[in-house]
Amino acid sequence: MAAGPRPLRRRDRRTVSLPLEGLVVVSLEQALSAPFCTRHLGDLGARVIKVENVDGGDFARGYDDVVHGMSAHFTWLNRNKESVSLDLRTDAGREVLHRLIARADIVVQNLGPGSAARLGVAAADVVRAHPRAIAVDISGYGTGGPYDDRRAYDLLAQAEGGSCAMTGRPGQLAKPGIPAADLGASMFAMTSILAALHARNSTGQGAAISVSMLDVVAEWMGFALNQARYGEAPEPNGLSSPMVSPYGAYPTGDGHTVVFGTTNDGEFRRVAAMIARPDLAADPDFATNAGRKAHRERLDAAIAAWTSEQTLAEVQAAADAAKIGHGRLNQLEDVLTHPQLEARERWVEVDSPVGPVTSLLPPIAAANWKLRTDPIPGLGEHTTSVLSWLGYAPAEVDALLSAGVVRSTV
Repeated sequence: MAAGPRPLRRRDRRTVSLPLEGLVVVSLEQALSAPFCTRHLGDLGARVIKVENVDGGDFARGYDDVVHGMSAHFTWLNRNKESVSLDLRTDAGREVLHRLIARADIVVQNLGPGSAARLGVAAADVVRAHPRAIAVDISGYGTGGPYDDRRAYDLLAQAEGGSCAMTGRPGQLAKPGIPAADLGASMFAMTSILAALHARNSTGQGAAISVSMLDVVAEWMGFALNQARYGEAPEPNGLSSPMVSPYGAYPTGDGHTVVFGTTNDGEFRRVAAMIARPDLAADPDFATNAGRKAHRERLDAAIAAWTSEQTLAEVQAAADAAKIGHGRLNQLEDVLTHPQLEARERWVEVDSPVGPVTSLLPPIAAANWKLRTDPIPGLGEHTTSVLSWLGYAPAEVDALLSAGVVRSTV
């Protein structure tokens, strides 16, 4: 997939160390929440060993085949990793797993309910056996409570946590377009790992950490839950904000859609001046944000009447002059050639089993860090090298391969 006219660049060999270099991460991961967390740890320099089953590995590998035969989802989440393929139904496979964990600084898992405990690799089990380890369980609903053993996916956590009730339109609710529960759990897991690493530097002790997708969604719904508890629950309102007005999408005369964001009375008065409607700024209905929200339809209609007579470029120029936050409502194809991403050289090539693929650099930027963009692994690509690192002799590795306990693609 082309990222635009600017030639893609390959990353130069890093000459400056990264903050997590020297740390070993072992992850029993599927789909999104754990893989996204560990990919970021790998971006920052950690060695990430991804444990996959021998029967197809991470099921996200099979979501589609649009990236030269690989899954778009898997290629997004799994650069900077080594893949080890184990049959954890066997004693020998579990022995390999526990030897891996004994060498790990960080252990992450998002297996189904009860699976990690049966393998003895739940966070509490890991830290009990290895007190310096930092272990994270990512689950749908956390430990304890009536939902303790329920399987969860992003939609389920978002539906339970209320985010879907605020998305779409009244009577036409929708799931937010990104997997916010999964992504949020990933980021909270990563934050907790970094905090635990800092604490370990002082105490020498690891930590057993639990992150719940429902807790994440409920945390991010904080303002709306406060409104529901102490006032009136906000209704879904398309691209508008339940908190402030004007804040939404408006048509332009040349077929585009522009979005405006205002957050205070001064910005609203500048919008009124920009659209040549000073009467709006003088209208007592619009004197406060609460009033503007209550009369949102009338205010939005006035703004739309002005934008629909302008081209997108004219609207954006006027908004720039008025110092009003604005953007263009882009389709995904537009993002691939976004001028800001191109100007900042955010698109790079990453190697994979099917050749180079286009990837976006991590959003973290620091002058003295060159974040990793190492290859995406094939299933079991690193099994034999990791077994050797664990101290298995060549004959032992061959025996494990012959018995089907491990799988290797090299």
